Amino acid sequence: MATGKVICVGLGPGDPDLMSVRADRLVRTARHVAYFRKAGHPGQARQIVEGRLDPQAIEYPMEYPVTTEIPFDSPEYRSLLAGFYDTWAARLADLAKAQEVVVLCEGDPFFYGSFMHLHARLQGRAAVEVVPGITGMSGCWTATGIPITWGDDVLTVLTATLPEAELAARARGTDALVVMKIGRNLPKLRRALQAAGRLEQAWIVERGTMPGQRVQRLAEADDVTPYFSIVIVHGQGRRP
Repeated sequence: MATGKVICVGLGPGDPDLMSVRADRLVRTARHVAYFRKAGHPGQARQIVEGRLDPQAIEYPMEYPVTTEIPFDSPEYRSLLAGFYDTWAARLADLAKAQEVVVLCEGDPFFYGSFMHLHARLQGRAAVEVVPGITGMSGCWTATGIPITWGDDVLTVLTATLPEAELAARARGTDALVVMKIGRNLPKLRRALQAAGRLEQAWIVERGTMPGQRVQRLAEADDVTPYFSIVIVHGQGRRP
Protein backbone atom coordinates (compact mmCIF):
# COMPACT_ATOMS: atom_id res chain seq x y z
CA MET A 1 0.00 0.00 0.00
CA ALA A 2 1.29 3.47 -0.91
CA THR A 3 2.48 5.50 2.07
CA GLY A 4 3.37 8.74 0.31
CA LYS A 5 1.67 11.24 -1.94
CA VAL A 6 2.25 13.98 -4.48
CA ILE A 7 1.75 17.50 -3.12
CA CYS A 8 1.64 20.34 -5.63
CA VAL A 9 2.45 23.63 -3.95
CA GLY A 10 1.26 26.91 -5.46
CA LEU A 11 4.08 29.40 -4.93
CA GLY A 12 2.18 32.56 -5.82
CA PRO A 13 3.01 35.24 -8.41
CA GLY A 14 6.77 35.37 -7.92
CA ASP A 15 7.65 37.22 -4.75
CA PRO A 16 8.61 34.53 -2.19
CA ASP A 17 7.01 36.62 0.55
CA LEU A 18 3.63 36.03 -1.11
CA MET A 19 3.74 32.27 -0.58
CA SER A 20 1.21 30.94 1.91
CA VAL A 21 2.38 29.77 5.34
CA ARG A 22 1.48 26.20 4.37
CA ALA A 23 3.36 26.42 1.07
CA ASP A 24 6.45 27.76 2.82
CA ARG A 25 6.34 25.00 5.43
CA LEU A 26 6.01 22.27 2.82
CA VAL A 27 8.85 23.70 0.73
CA ARG A 28 11.20 23.94 3.71
CA THR A 29 10.53 20.40 4.93
CA ALA A 30 10.40 18.65 1.54
CA ARG A 31 12.78 15.75 0.93
CA HIS A 32 11.82 15.19 -2.71
CA VAL A 33 11.13 18.26 -4.88
CA ALA A 34 10.06 18.32 -8.54
CA TYR A 35 9.61 21.39 -10.72
CA PHE A 36 9.10 22.31 -14.36
CA ARG A 37 11.70 24.15 -16.36
CA LYS A 38 12.87 24.82 -19.88
CA ALA A 39 16.03 22.95 -20.80
CA GLY A 40 19.07 25.03 -19.98
CA HIS A 41 17.18 27.30 -17.58
CA PRO A 42 16.87 27.16 -13.77
CA GLY A 43 13.06 27.35 -13.83
CA GLN A 44 10.98 30.14 -12.34
CA ALA A 45 9.43 27.94 -9.63
CA ARG A 46 12.85 26.77 -8.50
CA GLN A 47 14.11 30.36 -8.40
CA ILE A 48 11.21 31.42 -6.16
CA VAL A 49 12.21 28.87 -3.48
CA GLU A 50 15.95 29.55 -3.69
CA GLY A 51 17.42 29.40 -0.18
CA ARG A 52 14.34 27.68 1.26
CA LEU A 53 14.97 24.05 0.30
CA ASP A 54 16.66 21.61 2.65
CA PRO A 55 20.23 21.10 1.37
CA GLN A 56 19.60 17.35 1.53
CA ALA A 57 16.46 17.50 -0.61
CA ILE A 58 16.56 15.47 -3.83
CA GLU A 59 15.55 17.59 -6.83
CA TYR A 60 13.77 16.41 -9.97
CA PRO A 61 13.88 19.01 -12.77
CA MET A 62 11.09 18.22 -15.24
CA GLU A 63 12.38 19.69 -18.49
CA TYR A 64 9.86 20.43 -21.21
CA PRO A 65 10.75 18.72 -24.51
CA VAL A 66 9.47 21.78 -26.40
CA THR A 67 8.19 25.26 -25.54
CA THR A 68 7.85 27.77 -28.38
CA GLU A 69 10.01 26.03 -31.00
CA ILE A 70 6.99 24.64 -32.90
CA PRO A 71 3.31 25.73 -33.04
CA PHE A 72 1.43 24.79 -29.86
CA ASP A 73 -1.54 23.49 -31.88
CA SER A 74 0.50 21.16 -34.09
CA PRO A 75 0.20 17.35 -33.75
CA GLU A 76 3.93 17.11 -33.03
CA TYR A 77 3.69 19.60 -30.16
CA ARG A 78 0.74 17.76 -28.60
CA SER A 79 2.48 14.40 -28.99
CA LEU A 80 5.73 15.58 -27.40
CA LEU A 81 3.97 17.22 -24.45
CA ALA A 82 1.66 14.25 -23.91
CA GLY A 83 4.65 11.90 -23.76
CA PHE A 84 6.42 14.25 -21.36
CA TYR A 85 3.46 14.35 -18.98
CA ASP A 86 2.92 10.59 -19.26
CA THR A 87 6.53 9.92 -18.31
CA TRP A 88 6.59 12.25 -15.33
CA ALA A 89 3.19 11.15 -14.04
CA ALA A 90 4.48 7.57 -13.98
CA ARG A 91 7.70 8.61 -12.26
CA LEU A 92 5.95 10.70 -9.62
CA ALA A 93 3.43 7.93 -8.96
CA ASP A 94 6.30 5.53 -8.43
CA LEU A 95 8.07 7.90 -6.04
CA ALA A 96 4.83 8.51 -4.13
CA LYS A 97 4.57 4.83 -3.24
CA ALA A 98 7.02 5.39 -0.41
CA GLN A 99 7.37 9.14 0.24
CA GLU A 100 5.92 12.58 -0.19
CA VAL A 101 6.97 14.40 -3.34
CA VAL A 102 6.50 18.17 -3.47
CA VAL A 103 5.88 19.61 -6.94
CA LEU A 104 6.51 23.35 -7.26
CA CYS A 105 4.17 25.47 -9.36
CA GLU A 106 4.09 29.21 -10.00
CA GLY A 107 0.84 31.00 -9.23
CA ASP A 108 -2.07 28.66 -8.49
CA PRO A 109 -1.69 25.06 -9.76
CA PHE A 110 -5.27 24.85 -11.01
CA PHE A 111 -5.11 28.13 -12.94
CA TYR A 112 -3.32 27.46 -16.26
CA GLY A 113 -0.67 25.51 -14.34
CA SER A 114 1.32 22.73 -15.99
CA PHE A 115 0.62 20.51 -13.00
CA MET A 116 -2.98 20.12 -14.14
CA HIS A 117 -1.79 17.72 -16.85
CA LEU A 118 -0.01 15.61 -14.25
CA HIS A 119 -2.97 15.80 -11.89
CA ALA A 120 -5.26 14.26 -14.49
CA ARG A 121 -2.77 11.43 -15.15
CA LEU A 122 -2.18 10.70 -11.45
CA GLN A 123 -5.80 9.94 -10.63
CA GLY A 124 -6.08 6.42 -9.26
CA ARG A 125 -2.29 6.02 -9.26
CA ALA A 126 -1.22 8.16 -6.30
CA ALA A 127 -2.66 10.28 -3.52
CA VAL A 128 -2.57 13.91 -4.62
CA GLU A 129 -2.88 17.16 -2.67
CA VAL A 130 -2.92 20.66 -4.14
CA VAL A 131 -2.04 23.78 -2.17
CA PRO A 132 -3.53 26.90 -3.80
CA GLY A 133 -1.50 30.03 -4.38
CA ILE A 134 -2.03 33.70 -5.22
CA THR A 135 -2.42 33.96 -8.98
CA GLY A 136 -0.05 35.88 -11.20
CA MET A 137 -2.92 38.05 -12.42
CA SER A 138 -3.75 39.09 -8.84
CA GLY A 139 -0.17 40.15 -8.32
CA CYS A 140 -0.25 42.10 -11.59
CA TRP A 141 -3.45 44.04 -11.09
CA THR A 142 -2.31 44.90 -7.57
CA ALA A 143 0.93 46.22 -9.09
CA THR A 144 -1.10 48.75 -11.11
CA GLY A 145 -2.46 50.24 -7.89
CA ILE A 146 -6.01 50.19 -9.30
CA PRO A 147 -8.87 47.83 -8.31
CA ILE A 148 -9.66 45.37 -11.08
CA THR A 149 -13.44 45.20 -10.53
CA TRP A 150 -16.16 47.37 -8.99
CA GLY A 151 -19.76 46.57 -8.11
CA ASP A 152 -21.26 44.28 -10.76
CA ASP A 153 -18.27 44.28 -13.13
CA VAL A 154 -17.74 41.08 -15.08
CA LEU A 155 -14.12 39.95 -15.24
CA THR A 156 -12.97 37.96 -18.28
CA VAL A 157 -9.67 36.08 -18.44
CA LEU A 158 -8.31 35.41 -21.94
CA THR A 159 -5.19 33.88 -23.42
CA ALA A 160 -3.51 35.85 -26.19
CA THR A 161 -3.17 32.65 -28.20
CA LEU A 162 -6.82 33.03 -29.27
CA PRO A 163 -7.62 34.28 -32.80
CA GLU A 164 -7.49 38.06 -33.16
CA ALA A 165 -11.18 38.42 -33.98
CA GLU A 166 -12.18 36.43 -30.90
CA LEU A 167 -9.89 38.47 -28.68
CA ALA A 168 -11.50 41.66 -29.97
CA ALA A 169 -15.04 40.34 -29.50
CA ARG A 170 -14.45 39.14 -25.96
CA ALA A 171 -12.59 42.32 -24.99
CA ARG A 172 -15.50 44.36 -26.32
CA GLY A 173 -18.06 42.33 -24.35
CA THR A 174 -16.62 42.49 -20.84
CA ASP A 175 -16.12 45.08 -18.11
CA ALA A 176 -12.70 44.07 -16.77
CA LEU A 177 -10.12 42.03 -18.63
CA VAL A 178 -7.00 39.98 -17.94
CA VAL A 179 -4.97 38.57 -20.82
CA MET A 180 -2.33 35.91 -20.22
CA LYS A 181 0.10 33.88 -22.37
CA ILE A 182 1.18 36.94 -24.30
CA GLY A 183 4.77 36.56 -25.52
CA ARG A 184 4.98 36.83 -29.29
CA ASN A 185 1.20 37.41 -29.46
CA LEU A 186 1.48 40.99 -28.16
CA PRO A 187 1.14 42.75 -31.58
CA LYS A 188 -1.99 40.70 -32.30
CA LEU A 189 -3.42 41.49 -28.87
CA ARG A 190 -2.71 45.18 -29.32
CA ARG A 191 -4.62 45.21 -32.62
CA ALA A 192 -7.54 43.33 -31.05
CA LEU A 193 -7.79 45.77 -28.14
CA GLN A 194 -7.61 48.69 -30.55
CA ALA A 195 -10.48 47.19 -32.56
CA ALA A 196 -12.46 46.70 -29.36
CA GLY A 197 -11.89 50.30 -28.25
CA ARG A 198 -10.01 49.15 -25.13
CA LEU A 199 -6.37 49.84 -25.98
CA GLU A 200 -6.17 53.20 -24.21
CA GLN A 201 -7.49 51.58 -21.00
CA ALA A 202 -5.02 48.69 -21.06
CA TRP A 203 -1.94 48.21 -18.89
CA ILE A 204 0.85 45.69 -19.29
CA VAL A 205 2.66 44.35 -16.24
CA GLU A 206 5.96 42.59 -16.82
CA ARG A 207 7.32 40.24 -14.14
CA GLY A 208 4.67 41.26 -11.62
CA THR A 209 5.87 41.13 -7.96
CA MET A 210 9.31 39.91 -9.13
CA PRO A 211 12.64 41.72 -9.47
CA GLY A 212 12.51 43.87 -12.59
CA GLN A 213 8.75 44.46 -12.35
CA ARG A 214 7.56 47.01 -14.91
CA VAL A 215 4.09 48.56 -15.14
CA GLN A 216 3.09 50.75 -18.08
CA ARG A 217 0.27 51.67 -20.42
CA LEU A 218 0.05 49.10 -23.21
CA ALA A 219 -0.30 51.84 -25.83
CA GLU A 220 3.16 53.11 -24.81
CA ALA A 221 4.87 49.70 -24.54
CA ASP A 222 7.11 47.91 -27.03
CA ASP A 223 5.94 44.85 -28.95
CA VAL A 224 8.54 42.68 -27.21
CA THR A 225 7.70 41.51 -23.69
CA PRO A 226 9.00 38.86 -21.26
CA TYR A 227 7.18 35.54 -20.82
CA PHE A 228 5.87 36.62 -17.41
CA SER A 229 3.69 39.47 -18.65
CA ILE A 230 -0.03 40.09 -18.21
CA VAL A 231 -2.31 42.72 -19.77
CA ILE A 232 -4.93 44.33 -17.53
CA VAL A 233 -8.04 46.39 -18.36
CA HIS A 234 -9.74 47.61 -15.19
CA GLY A 235 -13.49 47.61 -14.68
CA GLN A 236 -15.29 50.90 -14.05
CA GLY A 237 -18.49 49.59 -12.47
CA ARG A 238 -20.98 50.60 -9.81
CA ARG A 239 -19.68 52.44 -6.75
CA PRO A 240 -21.45 53.89 -3.67
